[in-house]
Amino acid sequence: MENANTLQGKTALITGGTTGIGRATLHLLVSKGMKVLFFGTDETHLDDTMNEIKEKGFEEQVMGFIADVSAKENVDFIFQHVDSYLGKLDFLINNAALSAEGLMDTSYEDMAYVVNVNMLGYLSCAQEAAKRMKNNGSGHIINIGSMSAVTKAGDSTVYVATKSGIQGFSESLRKELNPSGIKVTLLEPGAVGTDMQPYTPEEQREKEEKLEMLTAEDIAESVLYILSQPKRCDVVELKIRPHKQII
Repeated sequence: MENANTLQGKTALITGGTTGIGRATLHLLVSKGMKVLFFGTDETHLDDTMNEIKEKGFEEQVMGFIADVSAKENVDFIFQHVDSYLGKLDFLINNAALSAEGLMDTSYEDMAYVVNVNMLGYLSCAQEAAKRMKNNGSGHIINIGSMSAVTKAGDSTVYVATKSGIQGFSESLRKELNPSGIKVTLLEPGAVGTDMQPYTPEEQREKEEKLEMLTAEDIAESVLYILSQPKRCDVVELKIRPHKQII
């Protein structure tokens, strides 16, 4: 593995960067000298994240804003910021996603919104990122998937559908973009202590202590590992599970 210091000066877009895995990844990549653009859908979460960044003295390397990947005009808006703030795009961390319940407990409107965010959002951001990376002759797209694509639990049918789609999309996208020098990685975490979990923060911390749940920082370190590999190495798929979570 190359030294993570080789990421100094690289650029990244993190979708869903105001909470959970995206937020932890933002902090880690910025600490390695990267310039990062990120967004989320909640103003309070955005303000909290930017305040943390400023406290650490990294505000010159970061731009955050409010956006939603569920519609084309929003994706266009996001990549206008990519071009104006980052210029060259080295990495896309496709992370913005919503939880969802079983098919019979979800309205058509909610299903449509979840699919637009979890599937179309990933596809459209990858498409726009790849256009820019092709011009550079290099780049790396990491799609944050989920163990749900493996376990296929019956109480989260809609979410399983989207994460299974991302699993297949990632494998196919790697084949499509490989000739252009662009890497594609699917990162599938197990249970992670974030606001997508049906547990209180206190319960999450307890599960982390019991090795039943990962932290968002664990996944951020996995992202760093993937991005730190030499050019000759492709981490095609990485599954990371809590030690006590047997799947």
